[in-house]
Amino acid sequence: MAKLTAEEIRFIREKAKQLRVDILKMITKASSGHTGGSLSIADIMALLYFREMNVDPADPHKVDRDRLVLSKGHGAPCLYAALAEKGFFPKEWLDHLRQEGAVLQGHPDMKHTPGVDMTTGSLGQGFSAACGMALAGKLNHASWRVYAILGDGELEEGQIWEAAMFAHHYQLENLTAFVDNNGLQIDGKITDVLSPEPIDEKFAAFGWHVIHADGHDVSALHDAIEEAKTVKGQPTVVVMKTVKGKGVPEVEGQVGWHGKAPTEEQCEHFLKEVEEAE
Repeated sequence: MAKLTAEEIRFIREKAKQLRVDILKMITKASSGHTGGSLSIADIMALLYFREMNVDPADPHKVDRDRLVLSKGHGAPCLYAALAEKGFFPKEWLDHLRQEGAVLQGHPDMKHTPGVDMTTGSLGQGFSAACGMALAGKLNHASWRVYAILGDGELEEGQIWEAAMFAHHYQLENLTAFVDNNGLQIDGKITDVLSPEPIDEKFAAFGWHVIHADGHDVSALHDAIEEAKTVKGQPTVVVMKTVKGKGVPEVEGQVGWHGKAPTEEQCEHFLKEVEEAE
């Protein structure tokens, strides 16, 4: 199993930092967006787009590309930041998040946004689509893989478990799901709203290979992805322990920042904190 070098780790961390900067800027300018849950997935998104996935901004629809489905579609600002940084579209588009007539809407739209593999927003549905993609790849004996990012609050949707059962039944070993386990959702703690715990045991009971990882440790996440590639006959889920609002101390672990946009003054302060962080 190939390990990340120190140089690669530094590179991915810098990319994650840039994603957080762009997330804060675009949500602030829009005065609308999901800050906390976008910041919490910046590390896995940076790793996937800048190290792990086979994608080409010059050919967004190439047949042998890896697919990514952001099932927790409200984390779209992070996806947009990654796609823009990768070169799928001009970074200037980020200045028009959620504006009428603009491409980058509040949730991902595969029909209009280069690099988006699936339109998502209604929680649970993206995961089912990812399973369908993985089945298509398996039937075609394709080499590409499918990655799906789920929210832990999203696991309260029944459709998630139908999809999990489906993925096991069809032995979708080319599918890797990541659970953004930050413990918070729009109405509070997941354990207070409708607890999906124990997440690992539930997926294991549905026949999935389960891996635990620190969602902000790119080396650990890389190792998890490499392990998933060796698994045969079953899909893999990586339960990522994350911090909602990661990178901004005042936002970290605060449920009130689920769907709240910073003011311009707050954004200026938050950006300084992100940029000065090691």
